[in-house]
Amino acid sequence: MTVDKNKVAASFSKSANNYAEHAVLQKMVTERLLERLQLVSIVPKVIVDAGSGTGVAARQLKKMYRGTEVIQLDLSFDMLCKARSLDSRFFSRQHFVCADVEKLPLAKNVTELFFSSLMLQWCNDLDIAFSQIKSTLKRQGLFLFATLGPDTLKELRSSWAVVDDGVHVNTFIDMHDVGDALVRAGFVEPVMDVENITMTYEDCFSLMKDLKVLGSSNADVERRKSLTGKNKIKDMIAVYESFRVEGRLPATYEIVYGHAWTPLQETVPGNVYGDLVNEAFFPISSLKDTLKNRTKKRGR
Repeated sequence: MTVDKNKVAASFSKSANNYAEHAVLQKMVTERLLERLQLVSIVPKVIVDAGSGTGVAARQLKKMYRGTEVIQLDLSFDMLCKARSLDSRFFSRQHFVCADVEKLPLAKNVTELFFSSLMLQWCNDLDIAFSQIKSTLKRQGLFLFATLGPDTLKELRSSWAVVDDGVHVNTFIDMHDVGDALVRAGFVEPVMDVENITMTYEDCFSLMKDLKVLGSSNADVERRKSLTGKNKIKDMIAVYESFRVEGRLPATYEIVYGHAWTPLQETVPGNVYGDLVNEAFFPISSLKDTLKNRTKKRGR
């Protein structure tokens, strides 16, 4: 799947004002991701929250790590404006950057914690995204994230598949492929796990409305550009009804959680000495003493 970033940004911008009212799943995933930080010994001075939305996670991160600076980064300018309005203190240590994680405008080695909840699924190239993220992290910096896996909205996807061959639902990357991309980018000690969360709806229109408000409508560049016919939608809904359980329609979300670290020492391909950059640290005074000794020996 190739994501239309302009469509993603526009979709989230449209829903910025009432996003919080519908973001039940997003809040749930954010809370579970924040809980994982309690198991990690880290005291970051600067945190990047990528895909920060209305700033829910960023404000919690600020409470968890007093005195830290939090950089909220999002594709949607309107989302950042909404987040800024919720953190209007004049001397706030929250910063707001409208940017794409695949083209980060941040300095290298600026942060100890790169946090991202349900943003990576909008990336077109994880290798590029992870390389960009790693460049912003200091040595032994932590990258903590949650993203959507391929079983997300499987009921909706399979219902559309019965109706036609068009692209109606976004496709998402498998957990193992995410882990492989982390390793290729140079992260170490990656840990991955998956959780399936099922949301239920009164009818299919409620689900589709929720997806639209949350900015999660189909962003695949191969999607149908014209309006889908009413008959096809009606047929899809009829198929979706076969999934109804106890009077409710389920919508599955496969949540992939992961974290990885930047290494203490960078690897260099082809280095015969264990593929490590060998660095020596010594005081300038010792260098001066060495030069004096060499001068004395030459004078004998």
